[in-house]
Amino acid sequence: MIVESNVPLQPYNSFGIVARAQHLLRIADEADLVALHADAQWRDASRFVLGGGSNIVITGDVKQLVLKVEIKGLRLVEETERAWIVEAGAGEVWHDAVEWMVRNGYPGLENLALIPGTVGGSPVQNIGAYGVELQDRFESLDAYDLETGRSFTLDAAQCAFGYRDSVFKHVRSGPNDFGLAGRAVITRVRFRLPKPWKAVVGYLDLERKMEESGNFTPSAQDVFDWICAIRRAKLPDWRVLGNAGSFFKNPTVTPEQCADIIARDPKIVHYPMDDGSIKLAAGWLIDACGWKGKSVGNAGVYERQALVLVNRGGNENPVTGGEVMTLAKAIQTSVYERFGIRLEPEPVVV
Repeated sequence: MIVESNVPLQPYNSFGIVARAQHLLRIADEADLVALHADAQWRDASRFVLGGGSNIVITGDVKQLVLKVEIKGLRLVEETERAWIVEAGAGEVWHDAVEWMVRNGYPGLENLALIPGTVGGSPVQNIGAYGVELQDRFESLDAYDLETGRSFTLDAAQCAFGYRDSVFKHVRSGPNDFGLAGRAVITRVRFRLPKPWKAVVGYLDLERKMEESGNFTPSAQDVFDWICAIRRAKLPDWRVLGNAGSFFKNPTVTPEQCADIIARDPKIVHYPMDDGSIKLAAGWLIDACGWKGKSVGNAGVYERQALVLVNRGGNENPVTGGEVMTLAKAIQTSVYERFGIRLEPEPVVV
């Protein structure tokens, strides 16, 4: 086990924010976590788990011990009449893992192509896009408890998935609370990819792709390619223009609240949910407040999608975490003043 000191974090966060980790430990396999727990110097140190850095805003140098998860591996665990069970190491790049599954004949995650980050971060955020959420394809995961030094496995129910939420985003507050934020490191994730495979193409953008191509019975590879094309047309590549993807969660309101907003803004984009609530498009709310293309310092709102905040300074004069959060708070204030809705950020602020 080698703990590195004074490590630049700019390459490890998709915003490209300049910061340093006072100490960083690379986790290549579970043995590194076992060694950490056995080390008297570092066992009780405050820690921050870092995956692909695609869902964080760093506001300064990180004093905690950064655990950089780099566990690799992709394999078919089991095949039954009803599903393929595929396992991926937490350090695998998410998009690369999805591409590998589709290419090897294990479809089901193609709608989640090109989402930035690593496999280990996918259940934390319960990522979702174009009609599919991770929980729809989740089998189980392995994790390591940093407090007890024990490995454990969780199924979907134990992960307590919600909209962009899971048990890994909540801090344990009592003896009967199962919050795992800051306590557990996800090491491997297994996906249940159902048979027979069926394309999920109910979104307008995908329906347009079918009409344009004349292909109304797309393969998993077709859907994968369409999703990549759609996302590339709408969203910036973080390697070119730093960003953390969708910055705010889509808020949910009651039908009565939605009707009140529609009475004032008939064009508001909204979607009925299975539980009777109404999901509003956060990007539309932000755009309606006039933020698209605007900037605060080197933090800006992307011209093609108001839900994405970007680093306008590049690598030479990069945005600071403070600028990002100042812009985010200004947007939250505007949306609340106009619509009475509080937007909740998706990224973790460090």
